[in-house]
Amino acid sequence: MNFELKALSLTQADKSAIDALIVLVADGLASNASGAGSTLAKLIAQARSVGDFETGVGSSLVAYRVDGVKASRVVLVGAGDASAGSVRRAVVAGMGHLKATKTKKVGVVLSLLPEKTGQVRAAVMASADALYTFTTTKPSAKASHVSAVQIGVADEKSVLNEFAVARAAAAGVAFAKEWANRPANHATPTMLANAASKIGRKGVVKTTVLGHKEVTALGMGAFLAVAQGSPEPLRFIVMNYQGGAKSSAPVVLVGKGITFDTGGISIKPASEMDEMKYDMGGAASVLGTFVALAELQPAINVVGLIPACENMPDGLSVKPGDVVTSMSGQTIEILNTDAEGRLVLCDALTYAERFKPRCVIDIATLTGACVIALGGVRSGLFTESEPLAQSLSAAGDVSLDLCWRMPLDDEYAEGLKTSFADMANVAGRAGGSITAAKFLQKFTKNMHWAHLDVAGTAWKSGAAKGATGRPVPLLLQYLVDEAQTLRAEKPAKGGANSKKKKVG
Repeated sequence: MNFELKALSLTQADKSAIDALIVLVADGLASNASGAGSTLAKLIAQARSVGDFETGVGSSLVAYRVDGVKASRVVLVGAGDASAGSVRRAVVAGMGHLKATKTKKVGVVLSLLPEKTGQVRAAVMASADALYTFTTTKPSAKASHVSAVQIGVADEKSVLNEFAVARAAAAGVAFAKEWANRPANHATPTMLANAASKIGRKGVVKTTVLGHKEVTALGMGAFLAVAQGSPEPLRFIVMNYQGGAKSSAPVVLVGKGITFDTGGISIKPASEMDEMKYDMGGAASVLGTFVALAELQPAINVVGLIPACENMPDGLSVKPGDVVTSMSGQTIEILNTDAEGRLVLCDALTYAERFKPRCVIDIATLTGACVIALGGVRSGLFTESEPLAQSLSAAGDVSLDLCWRMPLDDEYAEGLKTSFADMANVAGRAGGSITAAKFLQKFTKNMHWAHLDVAGTAWKSGAAKGATGRPVPLLLQYLVDEAQTLRAEKPAKGGANSKKKKVG
């Protein structure tokens, strides 16, 4: 999808050589608003005067071949209070009228709205989301003909940075959706590693892939235990983006990469097990974030770690009650083989220490308990670091990719105690998302760490089944914010982008 930003008044929109226009109209717009002499302004005024169009969010009116307007189709859409959230809903509604048409280029006109932060980002992200169609294993699917979206604003210069971040985020989300939506036989650990390596071909991302031999040498006993029941070889993916000074500590992103999760010997029920192809949603979000980094090139260093494997039942599979030794040296009694995500993550978190990171953020479709707690609206955020909690929450608010901080009281770890190892991998049903986080916390004592449980937000079920690409927008915004913080602390020297204008 190609996105373009352009200063566009209603009068200019009348004459715009474009296939369709989506014009957002906020509450309280006066009839003599900017561009009142334009054909579009007259159309809006007339439609409102007779009650055919209202400005409630998502209300719409479609017109075809309007005299005086060059575009074939005009869609008027109510944008309510013109907040970023309202703009997102309005653009989705507007695009819904065009997706099935042969429209190729769409203009989204925001010029009439009272300017508010995040409108341009919301319009870009909503357009990409509304027009997305998965076709990799369904070539008969009717993909949208729309290949270009022009965002029309009153003042182009004031939103250039916001637009750049939005465009990068949209590319990252699309990549994350693509790989999360692929069925497991089209997204094996090896395929995932190959996809990561292709991102590295853009020149600003370096990717290294470790196999069974290297992972064994590292002593990643927990990761190996999960992978041993599948004939598909495991892959440990290490990605490195260096946009800041060489001496600057990186942010490390760790994504759970279970490309299919049967539950292992503690096998899951058959119902909806197909959705366990989404159990690599954390890995997909890390890949998507690196696609966005390659596009945006902010002045910050970032490492991505993805432990990728399948969790399958087999004669060689790890059994309930088995005890394994993690890379950290801590032993784990595996009481439930379906609590495998934390096992692959714990070794990756230990590996992250070697980078002496600024902070570590793991992203995982970890627990059904988090879905019960927060549903599909907010991702669960766990961290002891107050600054990290505030920064991630703020990034979620700005990007409309929301999270909610959950507790990490020490008492929640009591259930992880066992007589046969340093810890068990489960602690019962009560507070399941928290006890899972407490397990991971045992491997992060030397780092500033946060855990994002995206089990409720990485994909949707039912009629709208599909990956969401979350939390790529949150992660990218956090990294952009951190780049600004680093620049304020000390100007970067010698980074990959030292001769380029820094974005964010």
